[in-house]
Amino acid sequence: MQRQGYDGTGIKQISQEASATLGSVYHFFPGGKQELAVAAIQHGDQEFVEELRHVLGTVEDPAEAMIVLSRRMAEGLRDSDWIDGCPITTTSLGAAGRIPDIQTAAARTFARWRDLVQDKLRAGGIAQEDAYELAHTAISTLEGAELAAQVSRSMEPLEIAGRHLARLITLYK
Repeated sequence: MQRQGYDGTGIKQISQEASATLGSVYHFFPGGKQELAVAAIQHGDQEFVEELRHVLGTVEDPAEAMIVLSRRMAEGLRDSDWIDGCPITTTSLGAAGRIPDIQTAAARTFARWRDLVQDKLRAGGIAQEDAYELAHTAISTLEGAELAAQVSRSMEPLEIAGRHLARLITLYK
């Protein structure tokens, strides 16, 4: 689903790529593809939360953290030969308006990411309201830049996004 989206991925393909029988897939995911998509979103969320926590926890300055985070995202995308973009966006984009469980899982994910960034900004001395809005801007910018980097097969969109987010954050310090 990370590569093909919800609609482009069949449950049979999932079972084949997992070397599992259809029966075992339905055993663990009785809700079928929809339940599996929610689980995939939750898994992608956890992976990125670990990355966010690592960067935000090791880079003291929140502005510099945006540069480091965007660079790491760009390197990960490049290392996947530009095919492993954001699993949340890819999985949920076409299904979110039709399947409420997928929309809810994706919305929770983005809110969690924003909360982590907001906490870092607050710890860096930025006022609550500004930190809230900057966190929204940061996550939205990184998501868009990741898509642009994937489409252009270039690290540049993410690198530029990181630098400009850093400049923006510095204005609020």
